[in-house]
Amino acid sequence: MSAEVTFLPAGKTIKVRPGTTLLDAARQAGIAVRTRCDGNAACFMCKMEVKPGSELMPIGDVERRKLAGMEDGIRLSCQARVKGKVQAEIPMDPLRAAVLRQLAKQAEEDDKLW
Repeated sequence: MSAEVTFLPAGKTIKVRPGTTLLDAARQAGIAVRTRCDGNAACFMCKMEVKPGSELMPIGDVERRKLAGMEDGIRLSCQARVKGKVQAEIPMDPLRAAVLRQLAKQAEEDDKLW
């Protein structure tokens, strides 16, 4: 039996064995996910938004404590294990997001000049 993970916004889908972490699935799919703690639930950099209806194994105590107070649907990809069909959205890298915001702002200012 295999499970299936679709990573958004890339739309890339990969089949994995049940029990595979979202982080390992992303790596197998060739999708870069930033981490600093090598998957030990310490850095929070691998957070993903798991879409409703996604089939993951129950959240563990460590992840539950780490995510206390965060929005529903946020999971640590190094801890969240795939059970069936999953859709997970990888947030944009903060540096890339800042660059894109700046470029959009500059384009808007350029439009005002012309």
